[in-house]
Amino acid sequence: MTSIPQPPRRRIVVGVDTHKYAHVAVALDQVGAVLDRTTITVDRAGYTRLRQWALELGDQVEFGVEGCGSYGAGLVSHLRRAGHRVVEVNQPDRRIRYLRGKNDTIDAENAARAVLAGTATPVPKSADGSVEMIRQVKIAKDTAVKARSQAIITLKTIIVTAPAELREQLQPLNDRELIAACRALRYETMSGPADAACYTLRALAERYHQLDSEARLHDRVLATLTDRTAPALTSLFGVAADSAAELLLVVGDNPERIRSEAALAKLCGACPVPASSGQTFRHRLNRGGHRQANAALHRILIVRMRFHEPTITYTARRTAEGKTKKEILRCLKRLLIRDIFQIIVAPHKETTSALAA
Repeated sequence: MTSIPQPPRRRIVVGVDTHKYAHVAVALDQVGAVLDRTTITVDRAGYTRLRQWALELGDQVEFGVEGCGSYGAGLVSHLRRAGHRVVEVNQPDRRIRYLRGKNDTIDAENAARAVLAGTATPVPKSADGSVEMIRQVKIAKDTAVKARSQAIITLKTIIVTAPAELREQLQPLNDRELIAACRALRYETMSGPADAACYTLRALAERYHQLDSEARLHDRVLATLTDRTAPALTSLFGVAADSAAELLLVVGDNPERIRSEAALAKLCGACPVPASSGQTFRHRLNRGGHRQANAALHRILIVRMRFHEPTITYTARRTAEGKTKKEILRCLKRLLIRDIFQIIVAPHKETTSALAA
């Protein structure tokens, strides 16, 4: 008795151009033909309708989504929980936009074609665990620190143009003494520039004091979260809570999406970039990648180059070989990435491989 052959599963690729209030989707078949297009609202009902619409067109559905870390975050989370493969698609380069034009439908179609052609492969961050908590707290901390810096810069600017008696009293003080002195300023009545200067300086000092207390609170919460999420990372020499948070944010809540140690190095801008020509063979510093993570690596290594004996020995040896400080830092960043990969990525990849087996 011959079995009836089953029809092949039809592969559908859906590209989504995301916006704040509406998402535009275009569906392509496996040969790139446009099947249909739709627009959904940005809520759970809209996400469900998009998924049902895609499943009506084919059995095997993949999604390419622009803006997975912003307007598309809710849609990506919904699709991942439903078991669909989601690929993060970057905006097309200017040459393609110049040739094809730009609107929401074209952008969605470009996203689908990028997935279909295999030029877009990144797996978006899941944003559903402790790293997402760290990201939220770090936003609060960074904005508080930025406002605190702006407050003291403005305060010092006011001192420059303040009346001579007040200026001569405050200018020699360091930052801590300056804030304390400005918080203690008093004025009788608002009857002249000196009274207005006292009022303004006191207000700015109070603002600085409040923001400083807020930033310190965020620091404590951030240290607790990073220690709980990656205790092995925070135990490394020179790795403080802020640097650990930046490195965890690059990896995300699903570290298994980082394919290799080299991929993590490229993501952090720590991989060597060839800069050879003719008979000259050399590499230069990488100015790409996630710049905040690269800055975190730099801070860690500056501490190690001063206080960490193995790093001091390595630096001395490479200096004797004729390497510049920038070249030594590039090498040290790559070595540090190796340790970080083994701590926060490799264990998750081993677990994923074991589950798959």
